[in-house]
Amino acid sequence: MSERMVPSGDVELWSDDFGDPSHPAVLLVMGGNLSALGWPDEFARRIADGGRHVIRYDHRDTGRSTTRDFAENPYGIDELAADAVAVLDGWGIERAHVVGLSMGATIAQVIALNHHDRLSALTMMLGGGLDIDFDGNIERAMRGEPTPDGLPGPQQPFLDALALMTRPAEDRAAEVAKRVSKWRILSGTAVPFDDDEYARWEERAIDHAGGVITEPYAHYSLTLPPPSRAADLRDVTVPTLVIQAEHDPIAPAPHGKHLAGLIPTARLVQIPGMGHALPSSVHGPLAEAILGHARPAR
Repeated sequence: MSERMVPSGDVELWSDDFGDPSHPAVLLVMGGNLSALGWPDEFARRIADGGRHVIRYDHRDTGRSTTRDFAENPYGIDELAADAVAVLDGWGIERAHVVGLSMGATIAQVIALNHHDRLSALTMMLGGGLDIDFDGNIERAMRGEPTPDGLPGPQQPFLDALALMTRPAEDRAAEVAKRVSKWRILSGTAVPFDDDEYARWEERAIDHAGGVITEPYAHYSLTLPPPSRAADLRDVTVPTLVIQAEHDPIAPAPHGKHLAGLIPTARLVQIPGMGHALPSSVHGPLAEAILGHARPAR
């Protein structure tokens, strides 16, 4: 395992790796306002132990990557997709199996459109298609209004977690407890959730960010790609896997089915009991799905 800072335009991105660099590459792209450590070490090692060279990285404005005032330095999903490609460049990787979670699933779709030549395979989980107005649907859910797309909007557990995260924490212990509560809500009750496990992970994430206890928030200001770009996904030809979490309160079923329907090469897998979180209880089936998908040549 090694660490590396890589340039992407005028920012620098922190990254690290797991496994043998001679093995096929897997790039893990985390969700919004989360650093690379949103992918637990234990999960990254599980993928690496399956014969992959795993790379994860801090989005700009998270962790140890460049952090700036968003209003003065705005960017969008296109820039975040370019960041992912810059990480591949920084590690000397021509093509990778890109795995995106939540906002990372949106980034992964844009990588497939803007940088298709850098993909050996594509996996997206806990997210929806580019034609879904998630920002608007969150506001509609808060008002109790239906979505215009006919798919279920964000559900009450997500709204509860969102409300929880707006409350300030008086110290580090309170912040860790708040984060653990958030993930417990998002994970749901269908799979085991270990508070101590998540507290340990969040302590490490805070240390990784230099001891800053306030979670990043820049990505709340991102403008999503225009919905019209979803039509271009029909031209994606790389092997694509869409993972639907059975109890995801942000992108509930059938969002995964809808996303898979946008890409001719896509197939859909559902992880039973999984919510919008990565407790160790789902690492096994999740890793099995990723490792079993589109085994790329070395």
